[in-house]
Amino acid sequence: QVQLVESGGGLVQPGGSLRLSCAASGSIGSINAMGWYRQAPGKEREMVARITSTVSTWYADSLKGRFTISRDNAKNTVYLQMNSLKPDDTAVYYCNAAIRPRGVSHSSDYWGQGTQVTVSS
Repeated sequence: QVQLVESGGGLVQPGGSLRLSCAASGSIGSINAMGWYRQAPGKEREMVARITSTVSTWYADSLKGRFTISRDNAKNTVYLQMNSLKPDDTAVYYCNAAIRPRGVSHSSDYWGQGTQVTVSS
């Protein structure tokens, strides 16, 4: 069974930084794209950033320059470095990955449980 576990959320003051991590574990054959989404209270879930297996990246326009996504394939882990945080960044952040389990011919989408990020003074 494949799992994604996030860590690194918390309370930070405006202008501060946080680094989120998401580790995939279980019977993994291969991992394709990995990404981060977020959902603020009363709003729809939105994509924040995505990184492919060949390390191509995509960011939501409003976050370019402040957030950086990276991955460590040896650790099956994706990171999200968030700088210059604003109160509008407050949300639950979810990790997502397209993973092909061992012995399976196709990839499926997996989600983490979410980690709360609160930006407030």
